[in-house]
Amino acid sequence: MSRRGNATLIGAFVVLGLILATAAVIVIGGGEIFARRERVVMHFSGSIYGLQVGAPVVFRGVRLGNVSSISVAYDKQRDEFSIPVLADIETEAIRGLANGKTGVPILPGLVERGLRAQLSMQSLLTGQLYVDLDLRPDKQPRLRNAAEGPLEIPTVDTPIQEIKNQIDGLDIRRLVDDVSTIAATARGIVTDQQVRQSLSDVAASVSNLRRFSEQLDRRFGPLADSATRTSDKLGQAADSINDTAQRFSGTAQRANALLAPDSPLVRGLQQTSEQLSQLALSLRQQTDAESPLVLQLDNTLRDVSRAARALRELAELLDRRPDALLRGRQAPPADATVAPPTNPAKEKAP
Repeated sequence: MSRRGNATLIGAFVVLGLILATAAVIVIGGGEIFARRERVVMHFSGSIYGLQVGAPVVFRGVRLGNVSSISVAYDKQRDEFSIPVLADIETEAIRGLANGKTGVPILPGLVERGLRAQLSMQSLLTGQLYVDLDLRPDKQPRLRNAAEGPLEIPTVDTPIQEIKNQIDGLDIRRLVDDVSTIAATARGIVTDQQVRQSLSDVAASVSNLRRFSEQLDRRFGPLADSATRTSDKLGQAADSINDTAQRFSGTAQRANALLAPDSPLVRGLQQTSEQLSQLALSLRQQTDAESPLVLQLDNTLRDVSRAARALRELAELLDRRPDALLRGRQAPPADATVAPPTNPAKEKAP
């Protein structure tokens, strides 16, 4: 009975250990055991030294899976070798492309949008490589287009492989010959006497240019001071012109205000002009030949003329007879012929 009890106890411990181990694997693995993975293949043409099974497959820094197999394949049609690399990718890590649906393949759509695989350096010390996935639609992809097998992700060359391919495409022998020809031509140019003379002339020109530059530096100081003073004077002149312009602007504004049609000065000038016009019209009417003023002036001038004639006769009488004021004027004799009084004004008149 004791042996049967021990067997039962041992069996219980074994079952419990298996359950705990399974739970630990599930917890430690983070659910990766039950994660949905999709196998893909990538064909590389160059050396993949440093890429090992278990190397990470990364999309923009996010690890999506691991490399599961590396082999070498020969293509009879192209007569070349390729290195197919198989990888298991967890497609559920890429979200938002399946529209919430499960079991929908998303990698074919990414390949159509330009998903490419490229080898990148994982560690400079160890030289280990990893597979870098990214959208590179502008680069020329490499495809095998196998009819069977897992989904193929196109590959592109690494920068080092691109440089190596460019170097391999160069004609090194021809390049060396061209460099040798250029070197010989340059040697002939350097040893030519005319070239040496030209170099001497260039050196002399450089020396003259240096002396001219030194002279220019010595003279530039006074010229700069003079230019500064001239600039200051120009600034002062500009300020004066600005002030004059402001004063002229004020004067022009005042003149515009004075000469405005409704200004007092213009109205006064208009009234004065009207009064002068009326005065000129009145004078024109008064100086007419038939006007009373002209007739009265004519009579007055006649009276003044008679008075002047009487004064002239009195003066002539006093000249002949100074005592006429005392004795009075005497009548002339009957037989005497009295000469008419002379009129000097008439005698002088032509």
